[in-house]
Amino acid sequence: MRGQDRPPVALIAGPTAGGKSAVALRLAERSGAHVINADASQVYADLAILTARPDAVEMARAPHRLFGHVDGLEACSAARWAGEARATIDAAHAAGRPAILVGGTGLYLDTLLHGIAPVPEIDPAVRAAVRALPVAQSYAALQREDPQAAARLNAGDTARVARALEVVRSTGRPLGHWQQRRTGGIAGLLPIRAAVVLRPRAVLAQRADERLAAMLAGGAVEEVAALLTRDLPADRPVLRALGVREIAALLAGEIDRDEAHARILKGTIAYQKRQLTWARGRQAGWTLLAPDADAAPESLTLEALALLAPA
Repeated sequence: MRGQDRPPVALIAGPTAGGKSAVALRLAERSGAHVINADASQVYADLAILTARPDAVEMARAPHRLFGHVDGLEACSAARWAGEARATIDAAHAAGRPAILVGGTGLYLDTLLHGIAPVPEIDPAVRAAVRALPVAQSYAALQREDPQAAARLNAGDTARVARALEVVRSTGRPLGHWQQRRTGGIAGLLPIRAAVVLRPRAVLAQRADERLAAMLAGGAVEEVAALLTRDLPADRPVLRALGVREIAALLAGEIDRDEAHARILKGTIAYQKRQLTWARGRQAGWTLLAPDADAAPESLTLEALALLAPA
């Protein structure tokens, strides 16, 4: 099979705790599809509970791919994940199965669809100098050297601010120049059906609160304790997963469990807000799956089935 003759690829995105994983699982059971992870934290083997990765029972109900397959010592970039996702989609199609990609990491899905920017290798000396700067100083420099990137980025987003600054300093061209030349995306090459699961912000916050309580009672603290014993370098992405820093403070005796819960929930709600902004911007043309506050995943599955129906 080639191109548009291949089985469809369904993308199911949306804010964390919105119920998209449950929708994807039920859709996979009905369609025989492979479920492929598109969440930047769920790729790491170290954090199954804290990242709400599907458990063994759920994974047994349908084939799951790219969940927990990366060691925490490694850094899984969007480019790496997109390459793995393309290969995993190919494998599902070779088996005659559709593919369902599910996750809230908009950058992952955007990279898969539209490819990666062909940024030349960054000069190691430039990278070291940029990464040594305090984030406020990096952002001020970015405002001078690449004001368009600075306008797009949050001043406190250390990793992305540093990336944009090192690109313009190393290549002599702003990041936007390279992003306009992206290659390797699957958009237009395969039948893609994209949907986003959206719920009201108050409902998302309540669902996040309830899920967090279950995580903290169900092993997330012990999971982070085990992760910290590995003494990973401080720049490892797994250490930036929601809740790791707060649970580390809990384990150190700096805060109690109630304060840890409150801080993680605050961070989760802020993340949901950023995901909603992404959904309303980059995913504005996607099929909207917007359940009532008390809707069960099964009701959404009936709507989502249309994503895998023949064109």
